[in-house]
Amino acid sequence: MALRHPVSRGGEGRGRFAELAEKASLFTSSPAFFIACLALVAFFVAVHLAHLSLAWQLLAGDVMTAVTLLLLALLKNSELRAEHAIQRKLDALAAALLEEHEKKGGQAAEDLKKVIRLEDET
Repeated sequence: MALRHPVSRGGEGRGRFAELAEKASLFTSSPAFFIACLALVAFFVAVHLAHLSLAWQLLAGDVMTAVTLLLLALLKNSELRAEHAIQRKLDALAAALLEEHEKKGGQAAEDLKKVIRLEDET
């Protein structure tokens, strides 16, 4: 099994994972998620201050760890998607500049127009 860049998998169309990752990214940057994280931290602190049983302390710690792991995976996915988008734009700019330098119009100028509007996808 060869590992490939996440945005290179599945061809040109956006897959279900890419859509899910984008929705999750939008949710995790919302005020509602921030409030949920504050509640989770408050629960963690309250469990330790109340000296509840070890089971409750482990539950609080495990939930915090799981959320942290999921956020780390989401952050890495977002980073790779952004990196790939930037690289595509740079490639299109370089090709268009090369065509301009060689005084021939062509496909690179059209590719540049498409890539610049890449972030407008819904």
